[in-house]
Amino acid sequence: MPPVIAVTGASGRVGGRVARRLVGAGAAVRLLGRNPGRLPALAGADIAPAADYRDGEAMRRALDGAQTLFLVSAHEARERVRVHTSAVDAAVAAGIERIVYVSFLGAAPDATFTYARDHWHTEEYIRGTGPAYTFLRDSFYLAELPAMAGADRVIRGPASEGRVAAVAHEDIADVAAAVLLGDGHDGATYDVTGPVALSLAEVAGELSRVTGRTVTYVPETREEAYASRAHYGVEDWEVTGWVSSYEAIAAGEMATVSDAVPRLTGHPAKTFAGYLMDNPDSYRHLLP
Repeated sequence: MPPVIAVTGASGRVGGRVARRLVGAGAAVRLLGRNPGRLPALAGADIAPAADYRDGEAMRRALDGAQTLFLVSAHEARERVRVHTSAVDAAVAAGIERIVYVSFLGAAPDATFTYARDHWHTEEYIRGTGPAYTFLRDSFYLAELPAMAGADRVIRGPASEGRVAAVAHEDIADVAAAVLLGDGHDGATYDVTGPVALSLAEVAGELSRVTGRTVTYVPETREEAYASRAHYGVEDWEVTGWVSSYEAIAAGEMATVSDAVPRLTGHPAKTFAGYLMDNPDSYRHLLP
């Protein structure tokens, strides 16, 4: 029997793409998700019973017999690290031999971006559990850049003149598939980024070009950023995550440009202009 690769988040934008690439390569794949009915129907892929990261026993059963776990990070939550460690404990109990974890660029205990701290703590936990591991530290998604602009065609945030090397979901999936199907990646940490780091003013300029409408970037102070997001009515930790993501850009923590995509996949990383060309719906909210 070929080794089984368990893919979490297979109904999402990263996990689903990775699952399709693995199946296309002829790998033995098991799809995991909280709602099996939402998982993609891929010929040859096994669909596990419902498994939530918080439910250790359900996760253990879903992973039983698999050798490799592709662990997509859980949705942002106050207790996100605890959710991740629950999933890792289940993987260890199931006998998983290798974990490939989707982390975040600049993960560190003192990262400016608060969610990046969660990823660092998760990485540290995985390091101490026993299975081999590989960490994919993805930058911001290219898909997030058009969404930063509101319907008023303004990007607001405390990013100053900092830069971000955002990356396409497709490139992340290609890197993940190469790691999952290849050898020599145990213990490695890969920064997965786009080919160039853009300022938010340059992002606005590119959006202006494709829409034919003026899109601008307005830098905010921290106080202004909190005030402009207060109307969403979400918890403080979530607003802090939003605001600190811009502050991480200002601090230069998102400016890293790596060669992981071309080196591991054999093709160049997608540019922001290329993403917009392929995804016109991403900026439709900026059109009349």
